[in-house]
Amino acid sequence: MADLPREGKLAGSPDFIQLIDMASESVGGKILFATDDFFAPAENLLKSDSPRCGDNEYTEFGKWVDGWETRRKRIPGHDWCIIKLGIQGVIRGFDVDISHFTGDYAPRISIQAANLEEDKEPEIPQRGVRTGVAATPEESEAVAELESSDWDLLVPMTELKPEKPASSHNYFLVNSQQKWTHVRLNIFPDGGIARLRVYGVGHKDWTAADPKEPLDLVAMACGGACVGFSNAHFGHPNKMIGVGPPKSVADGWETARRPDRPPILKHNGDGELLIPGCEWAVFRLAHPGVITQIEVDTTYFQGNSPASCNLDGCILTTQEEEDMIRQKWDVPGHKWKALLPVTQLSPNRSHVFDSLTLELQDVVTHARLTICPDGGISRLRLKGFPSSICLLRPRDKPVMRFSVKAGFRSNL
Repeated sequence: MADLPREGKLAGSPDFIQLIDMASESVGGKILFATDDFFAPAENLLKSDSPRCGDNEYTEFGKWVDGWETRRKRIPGHDWCIIKLGIQGVIRGFDVDISHFTGDYAPRISIQAANLEEDKEPEIPQRGVRTGVAATPEESEAVAELESSDWDLLVPMTELKPEKPASSHNYFLVNSQQKWTHVRLNIFPDGGIARLRVYGVGHKDWTAADPKEPLDLVAMACGGACVGFSNAHFGHPNKMIGVGPPKSVADGWETARRPDRPPILKHNGDGELLIPGCEWAVFRLAHPGVITQIEVDTTYFQGNSPASCNLDGCILTTQEEEDMIRQKWDVPGHKWKALLPVTQLSPNRSHVFDSLTLELQDVVTHARLTICPDGGISRLRLKGFPSSICLLRPRDKPVMRFSVKAGFRSNL
């Protein structure tokens, strides 16, 4: 099942960096243990902002660096740290960023991962704010219970390659379909790493969800993903389904201006602008369900918001999704169900709409947001109720059964 868009690719970087960073401090990622934090603590690995240069900044332990840097090792072994992911899920790739580490980056790394139950995690002492120290015997003894040296190897020992001093990324693709909760970053033997990005798709335990409370069925943190789009010149559609409120105009989907716009804009008889063309993005929901409420947020898009939008939904099997990706989402019109008609949008505000269809048969697996003529959207939230679904079967078994979770009727 594809999690990455196949058309309108962004050049220069792998597709998986458009997914969510499941280790970022902004989504609750946490360092549980590090063998050494002498020059700079491992917590810096999880910062959401880009690393910066501190050429003339010093601490009592040496040059200030924006990353994790261990002391020059003079004892046997190598350094490593353990990260508890803020969002548990399927890892699609890593970015090991050594920007600004020109003479002191770690020459080699490997990455391991584990799927641990919450109650199986040992009590590890709180780290607090730290520099100039190594792990204490108590910390080492506690973390030994995790047996992390035996975790699954996702990235074997690999040499890191420095590129431009201010932008030095090492990308690693991961093909595992397993859910992961923890990551172990090994550096060989010592040195510095500016950031570790763990890109992937969230995994939610839907059986534990409250059936009476609507959920965001498209949230990336729960497993939603953009699987196609027409244009993403300034920002990828996956940003719309990210965690939390938008942070800036860069934290959203924004297209290029359409080159086919007329030289002089005119109104029709109803006062609507006559502008040809539109842009679109298609999402696979984190769970098939009934969408009851739609939020389209244009916050921060003040001079570049769309004039209008509409939303459609459909049911697709895995095979049909793959076919549509190859056909660049030329889906037959009868497949789509209108969830939101063409609706005018205002700049820099959140718009909340009720879905058109609140009937039991209107379960959908995919949603298509269309904006006219172009512009930017910061957030898309599709609230509703997940349903049990017998789907994603081969074509010779076309039977599909749907049932809506208890509590849906009372919410209509």
